[in-house]
Amino acid sequence: MSLTMEQFLALQNGSDVRGVAMDGRPGEAVNLTAEAVNRIAAAYTMWLAGKTGKPVNQLKIAVGVDSRLTGPALKGEALKAIIGTGAEGYDCGLASTPAMFMSIVFDEKVEPDFPAMDGSIMITASHLPFNRNGMKFFTAEGGLEKGDIKELLMKAADTQEISGSLKDAVSYPLIERYCNHLRGVICKGLGVAEADKPLSDMHIVIDAGSGAGGFFAGGVLEPLGADVSGSLYLAPDGMFPYHEPNPENARAMESIRNGVLAAKADLGLIFDTDVDRMSAVLEDGTEVSRNALIAMIAAVLAPDYPGSTIITDSVTSDELAEFLTKELGLVHHRFQRGYKNVINECRRLNSEGTVSPLAIETSGHGALLENYYLDDGAYLAVKLVIAAAKARREGRRLGDLIAKLGYPAEAEEYRLKITGVDNVANYGGSVLETFEYRAKEAGIKIAAPSYEGVRLVFPDGWALLRRSLHDPLLPLNVEGRRPGSVKAIVCQLRGLLSGFENLDLNPLL
Repeated sequence: MSLTMEQFLALQNGSDVRGVAMDGRPGEAVNLTAEAVNRIAAAYTMWLAGKTGKPVNQLKIAVGVDSRLTGPALKGEALKAIIGTGAEGYDCGLASTPAMFMSIVFDEKVEPDFPAMDGSIMITASHLPFNRNGMKFFTAEGGLEKGDIKELLMKAADTQEISGSLKDAVSYPLIERYCNHLRGVICKGLGVAEADKPLSDMHIVIDAGSGAGGFFAGGVLEPLGADVSGSLYLAPDGMFPYHEPNPENARAMESIRNGVLAAKADLGLIFDTDVDRMSAVLEDGTEVSRNALIAMIAAVLAPDYPGSTIITDSVTSDELAEFLTKELGLVHHRFQRGYKNVINECRRLNSEGTVSPLAIETSGHGALLENYYLDDGAYLAVKLVIAAAKARREGRRLGDLIAKLGYPAEAEEYRLKITGVDNVANYGGSVLETFEYRAKEAGIKIAAPSYEGVRLVFPDGWALLRRSLHDPLLPLNVEGRRPGSVKAIVCQLRGLLSGFENLDLNPLL
């Protein structure tokens, strides 16, 4: 066994595994090797046996990939490990992360050709550059937690590489089954049969960014009658030659916006590489992302969940909070960054009797109570398609749902690097404590409760200083209600952050 415990643990990225899987970028050495994937998959198989209480030889485990160049080879290594342990390995080919979870949920009694899985692995690194790849894992309870990933990697360090025969892998057309499911959700939402072609009067443009999301155009929308002409980059290409497959990327959003306007479409939808995130563009080119996306999904859900709680990450705008509470009559619970954090908070609230239909980040990760708490970009897209079709029937526009949503006049994020310290977490914590103390002494209002970092409230805006989830830095988000507000707020913040020699304040100058 050539890989060490330290090398395995270095592959952890929160609740996922990620690493460099191929050469191609200077200074980035390959660390997610074939051997690493093989041993991690073997460890997962044995871990899953303990989790489910099933003998290994009774387990069914599915493996899928996004469009990355290294995907097929790493998928092969995972399947060889699964099969080599004695479990059944199912090859799903090109798939999406949400579909891999649904392979466990789907009822094989409904469609006998698609057996239910005990667990699944998605080979993906989301929107990261072409040379990266990773692994996401699912059980019937959903995606694994951070502690589970650490346990898997430690187990992998003590696991031998296993070489089962790929000839024994079962071909499994999962995306076909997943498309059947999504079409069924649309038809149920519109109260029609698939044969009625309920989207025949709609023109919807998809931008898959050369990732795995091209299926949504041909497998979901077209069979229901939609015109998808003008759609962009549906063919998978692991070099991502056109733009970063990321709904938070400005060039990506410009791409789908231009596509909608050029095609004179009713709606545009854009996905990230593995389709667990999405954003949209309305017929007039208005982008529906970040706060606007949260507002629109909440508006879609509000009639079915009156007075319920919407959970967001910590950097959402005050204007969104006002829209959710005053316009929709909902409760806004501004929680922490990290899609697993908001999802787990949504689970907690519902388990305690507080109805929460939606946990969503500004990044486009959105998980619904009605959809197994799964952050599924395609399912969010389905909800928007249903809402758009209903609005069309009633002579309205989809954008009417958020017509009263306000926006900050200015918004900036500053990333303040921490350098030259051994314990970044402790240093960052001490900065936050001092920052809060100085703010109190200066008479600046501190928002409470704050579930992440220190949020300061100013007459014309707000600022949030927090620790990064993964990087050695403190992100600082500032929003202002009037032009010039951000600059004025930052001037005050510089004084609150002075004197920290290991904190780079140059972005604030």
